Amino acid sequence: MDVDQESAAPKWKPLGTTERRVLGVLIEKAKTTPDNYPITLASLTAGCNQKSNRAPQMQLNDDDVDLSLDRLRSVGVAVEVQGSGRVPKYRHTAYDWFDVKGPEIAVLTELLLRGEQTAGELRTRASRMEPFQDLAALQPVLQMLLDKNLIVALTPPGRGQLFTHNLYPDADLAHLRKKITGDSSSPSPQPVAVASQPATPAPAAAAVAPANDELQSMRDEIARLSEEVAQLKQRLDILES
Repeated sequence: MDVDQESAAPKWKPLGTTERRVLGVLIEKAKTTPDNYPITLASLTAGCNQKSNRAPQMQLNDDDVDLSLDRLRSVGVAVEVQGSGRVPKYRHTAYDWFDVKGPEIAVLTELLLRGEQTAGELRTRASRMEPFQDLAALQPVLQMLLDKNLIVALTPPGRGQLFTHNLYPDADLAHLRKKITGDSSSPSPQPVAVASQPATPAPAAAAVAPANDELQSMRDEIARLSEEVAQLKQRLDILES
């Protein structure tokens, strides 16, 4: 019995703020720039500090990232790769660590890189790594992550429901809950309701919510295009060098 319970226990563990950012960047770069992956320490630091697709903004140095890599390697979610060059590179082993597939890891990565988000925000942002046609396509992915305890719902089902990853230490997650809801206690698990029809809002809210959603989607698209341009420029610089 004890052996079976131990074998069924998840491999993943709570991580610190910098470690979550480093892991998120490792996964993101593997998905979005596979030709330049595994990644060097310098490129990983730049990815942690980039302005697009990040919240909060960080200003880490190579030593900060190197220390976080040591921690990630110690828990089995990152490895150093010795290639033909003299500079070591790094890659993640997050699929096995989390026991997830592509769509689930895309959602987790966005939460690691940006923190708490609504289902609509996750669908738009995670689609740069895995296609999600609509919210209905995202619903089973969120439910699977909830069932695995990899994400938590911070607010009740309905329009604007907030989700976050569950890699926070307990004290940090309690602080986040209190900031969002004013209550640090853990709510009872609830099913995802992203595809259901929301209750009819007040006239003012009905006008403002879609406008805000559309504005955020436009901002996300601009950030995505800016990142793609930067990646193309980097590849062109490599070809011309």
